[in-house]
Amino acid sequence: MKLNGLDYLNISPLLSDEELMVQHTTREFVESDVLPIIEKYFQDGVFPMHLVTQMGELGFLGAHYPKEYGCAELSNISYGLLCQELERGDSGIRSFVSVQGSLVMYPIFVFGSESQKKKWLPKLASGETIGCFGLTESEHGSDPGSMVTTAEKVQNGYILNGAKMWITNGTIADIAIVWAKLDGEIQGFIVEKEFVGFSAPEMKNKWSLRASVTSELVLNNVFVPRENVLLNARGLKAPLQCLTQARYGITWGSIGSAMAVYEVALQYAKNRKQFGKSIASKQLIQEKLVWMLSEITKGQLLAYHVGRNNDNKTMKHQQVSLAKRNNVWVASECARLAREILGANGISSDYPVMRHLMNIESVYTYEGTHDIHTLILGEDITGETAI
Repeated sequence: MKLNGLDYLNISPLLSDEELMVQHTTREFVESDVLPIIEKYFQDGVFPMHLVTQMGELGFLGAHYPKEYGCAELSNISYGLLCQELERGDSGIRSFVSVQGSLVMYPIFVFGSESQKKKWLPKLASGETIGCFGLTESEHGSDPGSMVTTAEKVQNGYILNGAKMWITNGTIADIAIVWAKLDGEIQGFIVEKEFVGFSAPEMKNKWSLRASVTSELVLNNVFVPRENVLLNARGLKAPLQCLTQARYGITWGSIGSAMAVYEVALQYAKNRKQFGKSIASKQLIQEKLVWMLSEITKGQLLAYHVGRNNDNKTMKHQQVSLAKRNNVWVASECARLAREILGANGISSDYPVMRHLMNIESVYTYEGTHDIHTLILGEDITGETAI
């Protein structure tokens, strides 16, 4: 078995049969269940909720966690390939899976008690329960340590006050992993949607990630019982550790987006006739296609090696910054080049190029902006914090 799709350097032999099967299964799901409907959902600004149960049944949610919690227990490479194929369909679909697995299930799995794991992980893996991750605030995006959301210890629990912004899945979520300052130090909590004083109004009027739910989280004297505290999730390092996992999935997902627009541009160039010949015969078109192919192939190898490091427990968060920074930039540039190749058709919803171009603008910013990842890498290689 080989990878289904672009594999110019033949990396298929580097992958296990299980990893290849995951890629095939996910691509088939995207082809049959995502691509036929996603443009309408994108234009309507609605997330396709019916896909959640399907993705749960296929083992896409929290795919790399243990079977004892209802998960598929796949390798991190398998999870990466899954993200690649989902984002080849749409960034909003990959974002849902990424948040569910890396930003909700991960903190419960790593920082939660055994009772919290048994209560929440199987429901999140099946899609019965949907989660979101509340870290970003309106005035504190790249600087989450300056958050103003607070937690106050009271009898049998805590009182939370504050607000979070740009929260994927917030309005449809049953639980939220909320980060607040407790005695001046960041602490993680599991907030259930039924808790009095908690609300999650949806944020509208987006030009990007339209087939994804983005919300504000409002906490007005919300009482959180002590059994909902992630006791080991203390300090800024805890949420940043979660973000590293999400960024890893983006490393693969963004290459899936780049693959999607490359495949469309290549086929279009072969079919489009101008001056009696296909535009694929033109030097300028070939240069664009070759650039896309080269950068996507390098991005594949980068994601693959970071993934193997992840499986071997040798991955550094700076490596994820390198891969996220590079691969999202590649996806952004590929979308622009594909738009050029398609000409006026590039802005038509008959082709997915503009949808991917708009989506990747959000991916370029969230989970650490391009510039923030630049500073992370700069500090790592120089030993100096930039000023």
